Amino acid sequence: MTSTSFSTFKELHEGNAPLLLPNAWDAASAILFERDGATAIATSSASLAWALGYADGGTVPREELLAAVRRILRVIKVPLSVDIEEGYSDDADAVAALVADLQQCGVAGINLEDGSGTPELLVAKIKAIRSKLGDAGFFINARTDVYLRGLASGDAALQMAISRTQAYQAAGASAAFLPGLCDAAIISAIAQALDIPVNIMAVPGMPDIMLLFTAGCRRFSLGPVPFQLAYHHGREGVRQFLHQGQTASLFNHELSYPYMNAALNADG
Repeated sequence: MTSTSFSTFKELHEGNAPLLLPNAWDAASAILFERDGATAIATSSASLAWALGYADGGTVPREELLAAVRRILRVIKVPLSVDIEEGYSDDADAVAALVADLQQCGVAGINLEDGSGTPELLVAKIKAIRSKLGDAGFFINARTDVYLRGLASGDAALQMAISRTQAYQAAGASAAFLPGLCDAAIISAIAQALDIPVNIMAVPGMPDIMLLFTAGCRRFSLGPVPFQLAYHHGREGVRQFLHQGQTASLFNHELSYPYMNAALNADG
């Protein structure tokens, strides 16, 4: 499954339409998104951590991460990309070992970020992963937080983003991920400076996806927003129950018990 999954996932970044990649946090969310037409699924590190009872920020234990990934892979047929933040370690070999385990599970790719670390550290991690996996096909989406963390502004931010993503590309990254960015002109400049696909995460007020696709962005993800949306509505219904004794809003949905049960039925 692994090589086919990777090939399919890679091709989705190269087509004539944008890759719209919803972020799941467990098997139930993943199978629902697949049934609604997702051609691939990604995890959100924040959403998955919250669902497991941990704060976001590298706190999920390795075995719990792998177990959660295996549960998702058990029910979906489309490629899965897993967000592993900074790799849960500053040791490049340890990060590579984790990625090898994910690849063996059947994961098609990962997100791996520079985050609070240096670009040189992410370069070392990418190289270690490529060395560990050898010729095995695997999609490494290298994320830089230049825009998300506001590490620079204006032209300095653009040059920093290009410098970092070019270094990640040279190290073996399959794509460049720039969350916090939604400016078409900047996306175009970065895309022209790279030979790998550029991707972004949805933000409030983001321009039309097809406009950004034409500018050079190939993949669009949602981060923790689906989790927040789902839990917001669930929480609001429970609040009305707890404080007003009202239950009507709890039944104002179309996700039936038979549909959900059938979606997770191994024989379904």
